[in-house]
Amino acid sequence: MRAFMALVHRELIEHRGAFVMAPLTLVAVMFVPVLIAFATGRVDGRFTGTLLTVAPMRVYEFGFLAFGMAWCLYLTGALFFYCADGFSADKRNNAMLFWKSMPVSDFKMLLAKLTASLTILPAMIYAIALLSALLLFVIAFVNSSVNGGGGMAMLGNVAMIYGQVALSLLLVLVLGLLWYLPFTALVGALATVVGRWAIPLSLLLPGLIAVGEWVVLGGLSPAHSHTWRFLEYRADFRVTQGYIEHWFTTDAPFSFTDFAADLLARTDWLQIGLGAVFALVAIYLASEYRRRVNDN
Repeated sequence: MRAFMALVHRELIEHRGAFVMAPLTLVAVMFVPVLIAFATGRVDGRFTGTLLTVAPMRVYEFGFLAFGMAWCLYLTGALFFYCADGFSADKRNNAMLFWKSMPVSDFKMLLAKLTASLTILPAMIYAIALLSALLLFVIAFVNSSVNGGGGMAMLGNVAMIYGQVALSLLLVLVLGLLWYLPFTALVGALATVVGRWAIPLSLLLPGLIAVGEWVVLGGLSPAHSHTWRFLEYRADFRVTQGYIEHWFTTDAPFSFTDFAADLLARTDWLQIGLGAVFALVAIYLASEYRRRVNDN
């Protein structure tokens, strides 16, 4: 187990640029101009009447959710390129013989990479998303205090919002990683065979399968095939529907309990289970290819 955890930690060390340094740089790029804008009075954050207590809270909810969703999109892209790069890095940097000398199987090495893509790497992005929300609050709190806002009275309300949205983003992160697990595993498995060419191949392969079904079975077009409709369904993680869609039209505070109940009820758990099985099979086949190719 210690060797396995060391392999997982290695992935963070080797790819900290994409999952730690680059996100922190983006945070600085986003917040330094905002801070300067508020400090120099370029942004008028004064509220009066009922807006004095309602608007800052609503703005913070929207802002936190928007930052959270943006970081989820960043994570999706980062994991896509990580799988195409990380699963072929040993072969590319001539370190294969070193790793082959370790008392760890090829399957366990690839499984460690997949585990890193589900745990420690997303955890870094989640932590930075929480940092973004905290910086957003500090700016909003200082601006509200300067402009006669709620001051210390805001702290309790904002802390409640922070907890509700942070838990919701964690749930979205976990379910999203499980939902897209077969795509992650497929890109990683292809990378063990074709290296970084897994990036275009993973985008081209579903289309080729849909075209093949259209040629064999017929139909209006590949976009009307069963394969294409299934891929559209599996590629769409409907997080903004249901509760979120309804909440946007109300002035009620954001509720993690209601959001979680709605999202969990709409989750296709059978597809998640089948996706996990597919991921394990894909990683096993990739490990067998890696073992046999390098043994020869």
